[in-house]
Amino acid sequence: MGIVQGITEFLPISSSGHLVLTPYLLGWHIPEEQVFVFDVLVQIGTLVAVIIYFWRDLWAILTGFLSSFWKKEAYQRVDVRMGLYLIIATLPAVIFGLLVKDSVEAAFSSPNFTVLALIFTAVLMIGAEQIGKLQNDLSRINWLDALVVGLFQMLALFPGVSRSGSTISGGLFRKLDRPSAARFSFLMAVPAMLGAGALAVFDLLEVPNLSDFLVPMAIGFVTAAIVGYLSIRWLLRYLTTNPLSHFSIYLIALSALILVLK
Repeated sequence: MGIVQGITEFLPISSSGHLVLTPYLLGWHIPEEQVFVFDVLVQIGTLVAVIIYFWRDLWAILTGFLSSFWKKEAYQRVDVRMGLYLIIATLPAVIFGLLVKDSVEAAFSSPNFTVLALIFTAVLMIGAEQIGKLQNDLSRINWLDALVVGLFQMLALFPGVSRSGSTISGGLFRKLDRPSAARFSFLMAVPAMLGAGALAVFDLLEVPNLSDFLVPMAIGFVTAAIVGYLSIRWLLRYLTTNPLSHFSIYLIALSALILVLK
């Protein structure tokens, strides 16, 4: 499950969807009280991967934003603006997540919902490639771009809708080029995953036989971090010359396979 999470968190094929479908296809019976908590906590492993890969960017954004927050002229700097834009992009998913938390948790036990969401992600990425102008880099992003990408991130709360796929698509719709859209998507992952991880800690404390659960969680965490780091490196290079819609082919094929097996 750690390997699956590490590969699929950043590739636009839905980590949450694969975390639902992998046990289903392999016939694993994971206790319901552990499924959602494990899925969220193993995502923290990929959060570590993002922080390690982008630590220079994140440090520049954090220090620049905090030191210049009250200085109007400072917003001419890309790192200061980026801190503000990441906050704007994160808020929609935070608000929406609190409102639909129970529905999201229920969806993690529904392979049928996940298959439909995978198909939706595939169509979304094809549309983004067809409509997006792909002409701006991150230095030209504005607050409206950040808000629109944040609205796309709301969709990814549900399993089967890829977070990277939906947010990169949102960036393409706002005329970002692929590598810039992917970079902003990965930076957005940090506050989103931190928030989800913090909530999961409280749920973790309520899991029966917690001590037995810690070892598999730790294994999934470390594996996801290592594989996730490699996935980031690969995808940023891949999107330099290849369209996002290539991943749609895989999602449609996977959805068809699930429907046939059912």
